[in-house]
Amino acid sequence: MSKPIKMKKLKIKKPKGKLGVLLPGLGAVATTFIAGILAIREGIGKPIGSITQMQTIRLGKRTEKRTPPIKDFVPLADLEDLVFGGWDIFKDDCYESAKKAGVLDINLLEKLKQEVKKIKPMRGVFDRSYVRNLDGSFIKSGNRWELAAKLIGDIRKFKKENKCGRLVMIWCGSTEIYMKRHKVHNSIKNFEDALKKDSKFISPSMIYAYAAIKEGIPYANGAPNLSADIPALVKLSKITKTPIAGKDFKTGQTLLKTIIAPGLKARILGLRGWFSTNILGNRDGEVLDDPMSFKTKEKSKLSVLEYILQPDLYPQLYGKIDHLVRINYYPPRGDNKEAWDNIDIFGWLGYPMQIKIDFLCRDSILAAPLVLDLVLFLDLAKRAGLSGIQEWLSFYFKTPQTARGVYPEHDLFIQLTKLKNTLRWMMGEELITHLGREYYDT
Repeated sequence: MSKPIKMKKLKIKKPKGKLGVLLPGLGAVATTFIAGILAIREGIGKPIGSITQMQTIRLGKRTEKRTPPIKDFVPLADLEDLVFGGWDIFKDDCYESAKKAGVLDINLLEKLKQEVKKIKPMRGVFDRSYVRNLDGSFIKSGNRWELAAKLIGDIRKFKKENKCGRLVMIWCGSTEIYMKRHKVHNSIKNFEDALKKDSKFISPSMIYAYAAIKEGIPYANGAPNLSADIPALVKLSKITKTPIAGKDFKTGQTLLKTIIAPGLKARILGLRGWFSTNILGNRDGEVLDDPMSFKTKEKSKLSVLEYILQPDLYPQLYGKIDHLVRINYYPPRGDNKEAWDNIDIFGWLGYPMQIKIDFLCRDSILAAPLVLDLVLFLDLAKRAGLSGIQEWLSFYFKTPQTARGVYPEHDLFIQLTKLKNTLRWMMGEELITHLGREYYDT
């Protein structure tokens, strides 16, 4: 029997000093994340939902019984070393913003008030033509080139004042209107010329992404916006040796789709239709009440089933699916989104069956641990010398960013295998295929 291939461990710099976490958009997701980290530090909360904090990783054969926690296996930054900052289009400090978001229990928030209130936003980059249902007043002035320079100035000032050794940026802002790639996105020169010309084809999220990548700061996009998913910024990320990832946090309804759809396909059960509707009342719901912002989100949500089910390979089972997605803004619901799914499937001899799901979820509660994991894993990637698109982080996104010509993998279980094998590869451990013949061939 062949011996396991010996892997070479990457040279990973130690996570020394403070890690600055910069968040464009200090709304429900960002404040829930920040307050959550502070609560965990105080011992009054647990990081449930965080792979980096609570998941284990199997090493070697099952008989070896080596399953350390991921946080003990790879050199991640300590939660005590995280320092928070960000931008918003409203002047509220994190405490006031968290109160308005209404995600966290007020009694918990009051215990953290002193620390949370210290975190105040920097003026945001905003153009209402990209997010038409919001109208912020706490914004920077200038053309796009000047705005990028101001963001870079903010980044450098934050790093110096907070004595950070490293930084990571995670977009937690709103969904922008639907945009297609334009020629200004095709090269770094085109993009920078377009910034100087104040081109309408460069959205605010792209300006944040550019500022981060230009400074060599790992960047992840938690919304379905194009943001860094354009050739110019991908190329820039390779030049500046910057890890990037996106797009659109995979939280509620889509999370369940990436769990259920692989199961249906694995058992070769057919699918006739999948109707999904959501009601939510937070700022995200208000933004998505605009048809053009909804179109961006809809594209992200609809792509999942097609890539998982591969209708071109299984036309009899998945060739003709009615897949509909609706989002309804309903203010009384707040951040506690309700997602309804009706799934029409068929089995042996074509006999029909149905699955119905009513998921009463909390968007920001599901998103906060994703932000934490992305912060820690992107920082790890940077210290490991990785750059460009980090497809191994697809686990966290509805529309994973991939290399040109490579289709995204949406199956949650394949994504988790890829993530863990990447960690094994980084640390020089044998990759796990789950073949297991060695237990039976000797």
